[in-house]
Amino acid sequence: MSTGTELAVRRRFAIPVSVGWGIVLAVGAALISGLAIYLNAFAVKQLPDAALYTTLKNAVAAFLLLGAAVGLGAARDVRSLDRRSWVGVVLVGVIGGSIPFILFFSGLAQASAPSAAFIQKTLFVWVALLAVPFLGERLGFAPLIALVVLLVGQALVLPPDGIRWGSGETMIMIATLFWAVETILVRRLLTSIPTPVMAAARMSIGLVVLVGYLVISGRLALLAGLTQVQWGWALLTGLILAGYVATWFSALRRAPATVVTSVLVVGAVITGILTAVAKGTAPSPTVVGGYLLIVVAAGILGWWSIRTARRSTVAATVATS
Repeated sequence: MSTGTELAVRRRFAIPVSVGWGIVLAVGAALISGLAIYLNAFAVKQLPDAALYTTLKNAVAAFLLLGAAVGLGAARDVRSLDRRSWVGVVLVGVIGGSIPFILFFSGLAQASAPSAAFIQKTLFVWVALLAVPFLGERLGFAPLIALVVLLVGQALVLPPDGIRWGSGETMIMIATLFWAVETILVRRLLTSIPTPVMAAARMSIGLVVLVGYLVISGRLALLAGLTQVQWGWALLTGLILAGYVATWFSALRRAPATVVTSVLVVGAVITGILTAVAKGTAPSPTVVGGYLLIVVAAGILGWWSIRTARRSTVAATVATS
């Protein structure tokens, strides 16, 4: 593909780099995440091994993202990466695209979908704690209150008598902490690395680690016994994963890490609604109240970040005029 054609393709699919668009993309990622966690909780139990399922699903996502990156002219971007950037990319692939996936889906095979969604959606707490010192993000009174409301909303969604903690939940928590560190690192790297390259590299490098794990653990032989239905689940969830990673990274490039991960909590609402519909039982008023608090808190954080960005733009304009 010629340079002119590459530029034309990029411009055609380009999304404005603004905080507002970052929030929109974060909402999209939350919707995809809610559906993904619901489907994954079922799909992971259809295959003989969680690590095998994770690897197959991630392989589908990796190939899709790699193809998209190549189509958008990623070859030139990859050649321009320096050694420091490569170290960061490899770290993202290991701590974000491989190890936590094994932990998460191994835990998901033992935990319920709502519990998994709740634990994974505490990601915003850990990211907020890391974003202030490592990314220089500032949290005023309003966003701090919104974060507390977000946490309360999640607690209402899973009342005390419904919380169970076992080995599955522990693995999901460790995976969440890995993803929190990855989020901080990705946010920094996206200032110099294009989103398609970052997303494709994350899943591709992670896939290498996952395949290596299957070989070492002797699980690779399980591939021969998979049915068409099992392959179908891997393809479907891999497609959804590719969409999630691309949307999430695109949001993270445009909006603060704390805000993006907070908006992702809305995915727990989607998972809960899908679970309720599947079971044919309406959620309790307490759970509904929790859902409302989550949505309201995420909305406040989104509004605050857009308002702050506009004020900064106006201030910068006045300063240079």
